[in-house]
Amino acid sequence: MATGADVRDILELGGTDNDGPISKKDLINSDKKKSKKATETLTFKRPEGMHREVYALLYSDKKDAPPLLPSDTTQGYRTVKAKLGCKKVRPWKWMPFTNPARKDGAIFHHWRRMAEEGKDYPFARFNKTVQVPVYSEQEYQMHLHDDGWTKGETDHLFDLCKRFDLRFVVIHDRYDYQQYRKRSIEDLKERYYNICGKLTKVRAASGTEPKIYIFDAGHERRRKEQLEKLFNRTPEQVAEEEYLIQELRKIENRKKEREKKAQDLQKLIKAADTTTELRRAEKRVSKKKLPQKRDAEKPAVPETAGIKFPDFKSAGVTLRSQRMKLPSSVGQKKIKAIEQILAEQGVDLNPMPTEEIVQMFNELRSDLVLLYELKQAHGNCEYEQQMLRHRYEALLKAGSGAGTTSSTPAVEAQSWPNIDDIKLEPKEQIIDVVGAPLTPNSRKRRESASSSSSVKKAKKP
Repeated sequence: MATGADVRDILELGGTDNDGPISKKDLINSDKKKSKKATETLTFKRPEGMHREVYALLYSDKKDAPPLLPSDTTQGYRTVKAKLGCKKVRPWKWMPFTNPARKDGAIFHHWRRMAEEGKDYPFARFNKTVQVPVYSEQEYQMHLHDDGWTKGETDHLFDLCKRFDLRFVVIHDRYDYQQYRKRSIEDLKERYYNICGKLTKVRAASGTEPKIYIFDAGHERRRKEQLEKLFNRTPEQVAEEEYLIQELRKIENRKKEREKKAQDLQKLIKAADTTTELRRAEKRVSKKKLPQKRDAEKPAVPETAGIKFPDFKSAGVTLRSQRMKLPSSVGQKKIKAIEQILAEQGVDLNPMPTEEIVQMFNELRSDLVLLYELKQAHGNCEYEQQMLRHRYEALLKAGSGAGTTSSTPAVEAQSWPNIDDIKLEPKEQIIDVVGAPLTPNSRKRRESASSSSSVKKAKKP
């Protein structure tokens, strides 16, 4: 028999002090109590795309703010208690102290432990000073004498170097220009380091080569002049310099592209020559051999051809038609060009795969790819040649327009050669400076250029 507590547990009703019989109000108000309990335990949902760790930094169960400093997690979630020992507290005392870095004898006061009374100031070890060399009267007269510097001015320079720890900007500002002549920072540095080098060389032991720091005052002056010119540039000069740098990069990129195209063209020519030579040698060998051995020994397609077909030498059964399948390295444009040429010539795209047909069909498609690449390279060369010719014509017009104001037509006719007499230089020797590099639409431009040239030829008588 179920009691009232069991029914409340099933209906998820809160327990009361009197677990008596269930009334009608308890059953009616059960939904309200559930909704009230759900609203109390409502939490924010993690947004989509946010990691759990990032959301945990923003919100916790109690909606606390994220910690600003790393805390000690060895205690877990327990409250950290103060660690109080049984020892006595060390006494502190308000005591005076002096700083060894100051030479005016100033006395200051601070709190310090009683055990450290009488010890030196702990921060005095950070007072690092530069060791400025000291010279005698005899050393100055024998080794350090200079016509442009007097001994009093040299002593004044070394006194300032010792006071300001070789901060030459401050030394230049504190220099006594009323008593001595005006000097630049480079002059002060040059005089100081020259004296240091001479004293190091004089005081070094015999048979040793000391390391001497040499200050190049001329280089320092030129460097500062360049920096001043760089700082005083106008916005127009900055824009012009950026434009020139961009043009230089374009010229270098075009030169690299030309060199790469020339190398690719050379490889294609070599591939065509080697392929024809190998096939001629193959025909000579096949004529000398008997017909029984001709089928047994067939030379493979050379690797220098346009397409390298895979060799099925692995164990297992393979179909001969698989050898006619084009490899994945051949692009879609080349595949479409091969199919178009084969369709124009009336060749079946999928012939009967006998041994001889497979080999001949693969060689034919390889030659078609090589022909396609050679035509593409030839078209690029023709397009570049025509661009250079147009550019040369524009330069001739610009030069003839500028020369009419200062020369006679007879002189102009002698100075400027005819366009037809110009021999264009090889592609490797031409560096494009103004023209733009070839774009993906270069094929359309080449076709339009070739059509315009054919129209010009047709118009000529």
